[in-house]
Amino acid sequence: MIHRLTHVFIGWAGLCLCVSPSAFAQITVTDLQTPYSFVSSQSGKEYFISSVNGDPESPDNNGFITKLDANGKIIHLKFIQGGTPGVTLHAPKGMALVDQTLYVADLDHLRAFDIANGKPIAAIVIPAKAVQASTSLTDVAYDGTSLLYCSDQHANRIYRVELPSLKVSVLVDDPELAGPTGLAVHPKSGRLIAVSWEKGKIFEITPDGAISELFSNGFFSGRFTNLRGVDFDRWGNMYVSDFTRGKVWRMTWDKRFQVIAEYLPSPGDLGIDRTNNLILVPYEFAHAAEMNGLEAPSDGKSKQEKRTLADYGFIPPPPKPAAEGVPKK
Repeated sequence: MIHRLTHVFIGWAGLCLCVSPSAFAQITVTDLQTPYSFVSSQSGKEYFISSVNGDPESPDNNGFITKLDANGKIIHLKFIQGGTPGVTLHAPKGMALVDQTLYVADLDHLRAFDIANGKPIAAIVIPAKAVQASTSLTDVAYDGTSLLYCSDQHANRIYRVELPSLKVSVLVDDPELAGPTGLAVHPKSGRLIAVSWEKGKIFEITPDGAISELFSNGFFSGRFTNLRGVDFDRWGNMYVSDFTRGKVWRMTWDKRFQVIAEYLPSPGDLGIDRTNNLILVPYEFAHAAEMNGLEAPSDGKSKQEKRTLADYGFIPPPPKPAAEGVPKK
């Protein structure tokens, strides 16, 4: 089992990672073409990566989706390929899995495919904003019951799609969203979370479309730049990727932010495999992606107590003291 997310950087030889001595090596997937999103099935036995493969706004019908097995090995590099008979896929970006159906944000369509054979199931047209020439979807998220949410970064819109009727409506249309990119549904509260590309903000959105700002940059400091992805682990910790600054942040239940990886080459729309406790990160400019482990939550430290590298997963934690009355080995 993979254990900890560690530093990543691009060198002349390609994608390289510095792994701590106690950690098992990460899994790196190569031969992708501008990968955007990385998701897992609920069982944790299948993984999917979307590759834009060219201009992210062009209807060139050459995007593809890669399928991996439970060990992160490529089953089929171009499992779903735009331009093959019966398949239209221009610039696939964010994805969401609902049972055996993979939903893909593809410009002005939300496309659905069977994850067993890659065959198209549905193509849902998302209407453009009146003042906008076309729709450009960036992500899709599933609420676990009957709703899909889609973000349009350029239009500052979030759409709601009802399942199984596929009825589309506008949930939010507000400049305050500042270029919504990544979407995720909190596994405990069920609230929709959106991250902002333009202002580095994180929003919570109610079922009736009311927006509340969870986190933003301060007046004298800028924690985030261009946020691309957001997801949650099984304990409710939130992870966000900063595409421009090359960082992945974790926000714990007590609202502490921690940089768990930095110097990353354009981290995209990340995903969390909650079954196996893995983080899945695509690297757009490196044409690669990575699977790596997450540490389980600890009891934590008080805010006054100094944190160490062990708290971030970069070195092994110190041994626990023996309980009173228990002889040392």
